[in-house]
Amino acid sequence: MKLALIGFGQAGGKIVDEFVAYERRAGLDIFSAPVAVNTAKTDLHGLEHVPTDNRVLVGQARVKGHGVGADNELGAEIAEQDIDEIQSALDGISVHEVDAFLIVAGLGGGTGSGGAPVLAKHLKRIYTEPVFGLGVLPAKDEGGIYTLNAARSFQTFVREADNVLVFDNDAWRKTGESMRGGYEAINREIVRRFGMLFGAGETVGNDRVAESVVDSSEIINTLAGGGVSTVGYAAESVERSGDGGLFSRVDHRGGADGLDETNTTNRITSLVRKAALGRLTLPCDLSGTERSLLVVGGPPAHLNRKGIERGRSWLEEETGSMEVRGGDYPLPDSDTVAGAVLFSGVHKVPRIKDLQRVAIEARENIDRRQAESEDNLDRLLEDGAEEISPLY
Repeated sequence: MKLALIGFGQAGGKIVDEFVAYERRAGLDIFSAPVAVNTAKTDLHGLEHVPTDNRVLVGQARVKGHGVGADNELGAEIAEQDIDEIQSALDGISVHEVDAFLIVAGLGGGTGSGGAPVLAKHLKRIYTEPVFGLGVLPAKDEGGIYTLNAARSFQTFVREADNVLVFDNDAWRKTGESMRGGYEAINREIVRRFGMLFGAGETVGNDRVAESVVDSSEIINTLAGGGVSTVGYAAESVERSGDGGLFSRVDHRGGADGLDETNTTNRITSLVRKAALGRLTLPCDLSGTERSLLVVGGPPAHLNRKGIERGRSWLEEETGSMEVRGGDYPLPDSDTVAGAVLFSGVHKVPRIKDLQRVAIEARENIDRRQAESEDNLDRLLEDGAEEISPLY
């Protein structure tokens, strides 16, 4: 799948930077002229892989390159005002080669949280290609203002984009982990999952032609119904033999390709179950899924149609949906077999309800504190005020 990739804000830019590094390591060509947009100059300078010419600093007239300070209303205003600058960077993308746009943003801050929905609305007005979002929710311990930002941005982003794939930091942060180390690990996890999903169908050489192809239309059709999506992932290592061939760790009995078909089928089926029932990017009840897509990647000898079909059948039973697509993604140089499952149109998501509840409480606390602050200031100024006249 060919994507026009835009990172909005600090988190969005770092994730896009990691996507570009992943693309280069894998020898793929997925992301067309990736762009990073920010109101903070230092964040843009800290990127390593996004081309310098594709780093767009917005809001200079308002914030002088210092960011918006977690004010996502200001972030949205700046995006509206400087949308032409962003569009100028996107004009370098060969849109006729692009299957879709993907806007990546952290939803708890100010720039990405406010700007991503504005950009999604703009792109949908200009282009016919679908516009998807990849939104990252803040962890609960990041503070009430970030939760409030995320709740407001999420509600708007889902409405403006054709689908929003969500990654919940709260489900992935490890106890005792440093903030920086935690986010770096999370970004790698995001890229591993979504990189495999969007890379499916992008061939490099004839030896990577899939038996059951997952192309861009299958991914788009899975996301096309709108709403919110989550992704599951599981992987298992395979060993190299002394002669350089790839063989399974489990017992094999020397089929035509050197591997036992039953074991290969069982491994794929097991990986699908682990991916679906393990940690999702956004935890949810799978019975509330409208559409699903299964991608199994790895050395061609370890992939087969029967395992994928069994995996699809199991997903149909687990989700109650008949709209389950799937296919394989041959990776001859890989030493793992991995399964990624996209669940689209999920609506049984306790985390979102909790996010909204905490956001309402945060809004009430902010309003109460502001009222108390005004009262305290009034009382402070009233002491002795009858003896002092104001300037005007």
